[in-house]
Amino acid sequence: MAKVYVGPAGIPIGLKGKRSTLDGIKYVKDVGLNAMEIEFVRGVRMSVADAENAGKLAKEIGVRLSIHAPYFINLCSDKNSTVEASIKRLMESLERGEAMGATVVVFHPAYYGKLGPEGCYNAVKESVIKIIELMGKEGISHVKLGLEVMARRNQFGGLEETFRLVKEVNNPQVVAVVDWGHVYARNGGNIDYRAILSMWREYFGNQPMHTHFTAVKYRNGEWIDEHEPIDTNNPPFEPLAQELAKEDVEVTIICESPLLEQDALKMKDMLLRYGNIIA
Repeated sequence: MAKVYVGPAGIPIGLKGKRSTLDGIKYVKDVGLNAMEIEFVRGVRMSVADAENAGKLAKEIGVRLSIHAPYFINLCSDKNSTVEASIKRLMESLERGEAMGATVVVFHPAYYGKLGPEGCYNAVKESVIKIIELMGKEGISHVKLGLEVMARRNQFGGLEETFRLVKEVNNPQVVAVVDWGHVYARNGGNIDYRAILSMWREYFGNQPMHTHFTAVKYRNGEWIDEHEPIDTNNPPFEPLAQELAKEDVEVTIICESPLLEQDALKMKDMLLRYGNIIA
């Protein structure tokens, strides 16, 4: 059975009033969840001091924090200025992640663009190695850099290429982040949870997993990365809960459904039903 951390991507929707990060962390704990992803997707607007305060509170009450870096990142741009700005945003996110004791900073690596899949693979790898060097210089030694598996076929982030790059970089501070909805969309509305978990074992052994879950939408003849409540079952969550119960693995599941903590609680119930342990 898996040891699971589960919670929302961002401040819970049920939280009224000021809706601060600190209040969000408290609310997550109060409703019975134990993880929360801090959203920097529109920009890094949290100070290092505020990150430290968030981390202190989360540690005190037992909520695991992670960060989603800004969307405005493309390590395969043909403009050097875009790549450098992308690395800067990632370093700002990692600095806050280190201050708050976050487990991972998740990011969308790149679009293939003019480089194509092979050229983009090499460009992403080169930038990741550069970021590792910068992390060392800045004393960032705890938080991990997480390359997310992506939904669109024009994006770097197929399951196999992401796993392969992380394996080749071979640094404990670089990890793959499985987004189950993205895998489902990229595969045209199909997902084999058992095969993905087996593939994880093959590449990374018993390494903890950081993952995202939401249902996605079908529109104009294709599956797209537009988030839906989990009850739409695209993909279904319950089979994942069943498969995780067969695994001796630590896994964080961040709910990106529009219903956030409401759907995270539904996922928690299903996970417990099949014998998984909420950490």
